[in-house]
Amino acid sequence: MSQIPEVRPRDEYNEALLARVHPPGWRNPEPAPVYNLVVVGGGTAGLVAAAGAAGLGARVALVERHLLGGDCLNYGCVPSKAIIRSSRAAAAVREAHRFGVRVPEGASVDFGEVMVRMRRLRAEISAHDAARRFQELGVDVFLGEARFTGPRTVAVGGATLRFKKAVIATGARPVDPPVPGLAEAGYLTNETVFSLTARPPRLLVMGGGPLGCEFAQAMQRLGCQVALLHKHGRLMNREDPEAAAILQRVFAREGIRLILNAKPLRVEQTGAGKTVHYESHGQPGAMEVDEILAGAGRAPNVENLGLEAAGVKFDPRAGVLVNDKLQTSNRHIYAAGDVCLAHKFTHMADAAARLVIQNALFWGRRQLSALIVPWCTYTDPEVARVGLNEEDAATQGTPLDTFVRHFREVDRAVVDGEEEGLVKIHVRRGTDRILGATIVARHAGEMISEVTAAMAGKLGLSALASVIHPYPTQAEAIRQAGDLYRRTRLTPFLKGLLRRYFAWRR
Repeated sequence: MSQIPEVRPRDEYNEALLARVHPPGWRNPEPAPVYNLVVVGGGTAGLVAAAGAAGLGARVALVERHLLGGDCLNYGCVPSKAIIRSSRAAAAVREAHRFGVRVPEGASVDFGEVMVRMRRLRAEISAHDAARRFQELGVDVFLGEARFTGPRTVAVGGATLRFKKAVIATGARPVDPPVPGLAEAGYLTNETVFSLTARPPRLLVMGGGPLGCEFAQAMQRLGCQVALLHKHGRLMNREDPEAAAILQRVFAREGIRLILNAKPLRVEQTGAGKTVHYESHGQPGAMEVDEILAGAGRAPNVENLGLEAAGVKFDPRAGVLVNDKLQTSNRHIYAAGDVCLAHKFTHMADAAARLVIQNALFWGRRQLSALIVPWCTYTDPEVARVGLNEEDAATQGTPLDTFVRHFREVDRAVVDGEEEGLVKIHVRRGTDRILGATIVARHAGEMISEVTAAMAGKLGLSALASVIHPYPTQAEAIRQAGDLYRRTRLTPFLKGLLRRYFAWRR
C-alpha cells in the first residue's frame, strides 16, 4: 500500500481531493503479463497518454507516487487561477466607481474564504483525474514509487510491470533558492502557498517571471502588502518589452513595491517577522516581511527512477534527453511533460503526450519542433504570446515587419475601460507569413488562439484581415492589425495607378 501524501489543511475539501487522486486504502491491481504502454507519472502528460492509449484499445498501466493530476490540478493552473479569479473580483469592486457604480463602505476580502473556495473547486475538478475514473477507462492504476529494473520492466509496490513501450512523465519540482538563512526562516513555494489559510500582511515575492507576477498581483489585490524582487531591470524579461512595461505600470499603480536589478543576500528570522537583506542597483537594502514566496526555477524529477538500468540518458538540469519524436536513448521508452521539455506548460504536456501516443504505438513520425505553442501569463491584463518576438528574431537574424494595434484605438476596449494593452503581430519581412504575436489584454489568453490557429493553418496576416469579427469586441484588434499590413501593400506606384483609374471613371 502506498503512503498517503500530506495535504494541508486537512479539511473536507482536501479530504475529497485525496479520496480521488490518492485514495486511502487503494489496492494496486495484479499486473498484466505485458502492457502495450506503461506510463510513469500521473500529471497532465501521463494522464493524457494513459487515457488516450487506453481509449484506442491498448493495455495500459499508470504509476503515480504522489497525487494524480500532478502540478496542474494540485499546485498549478487550477488553484492559482481560482485565486486569481477572486483577486479580479476584489479589484472590480475597488474600481466600480469608474463605471458609475457606488460600492458601500466596508467592502473587504475574506482571505480564508478565498482559499476555501479554491480548495472546493480543486476538489470538484479532481474528478477528471481520479484514480477510479482511470480504472473505469481500462487503465491499471498503481500508486507507489516506480523504478525501472531493466530496459523493458518497471517495479512498483513489489510488482513488476513488463512493457512493450513506456512513457516517463514524472514532471518537475521547485528548486530551493540558494539564499543564506532562507531555509531557516522558512518560505513558501508555488506548491505550499496553497496551504495558506490566513492572509500574510506583508509578502515578498522573489522573482518577476510569470509565476511571480501572477502571485504578486493576486496577493496584493487580496489585501497583502506585496514587494516583488527581481534580478532583471524589468518584469517578464523574456517577454516583449512593451508588454512588460504595460504590466509594470499596472503593478506600480496597484501598490506593488518593485525592487528591480536586485538580488537577495540573506534572510534573518526576527521577533516581528523575517528581515530580507538585498542589493538593488548596487545599493544595499532591507525589508521586514511576514512571508516570503520564493522559487529558483524547477528541476526535472529524474532521481531514483532507475533510468540507468533502463538505458535512458538524462541530465539533472535538462531532464530526460529525447529526440524530436520524444524518444529516449532506449527506443522503447519515450518522455513527455516537464521532465523533458523546456516549455513547462500544461497544454504543452498535453500536446506532447498526444505526440507520444502516435509515435510510440503507431510508428508515427510527428515532431516536437513542428508544434506551434502559445502561452499566457494570467496577470491583469494577461500577457499572451506565440512564436517569435522581436528580440528572438534579432538573435536569429530573422527580418520582421511588425504591426501593432493599441487598445486605446479599439472601441470595445475603450468602453470596457481596458485601454492598456495591445496586439502586436510579426510577419517575415516583405510577406504576410506570421512568425509570432504578443497580446496584452484582460483575456489575452483567449485571443491568442486565433493567431495560433492561423499560424498552424499557414494563413497569413492578410487572411486575418478578411475574418469578420463581431462588433464591438476586443478581438477586432487582430483584424485591425491585418488591415495595417494590407495598407503597406498600397505602394506609391499602386496609389498612382488607382488615382488615375478613378479619375478615368469620373
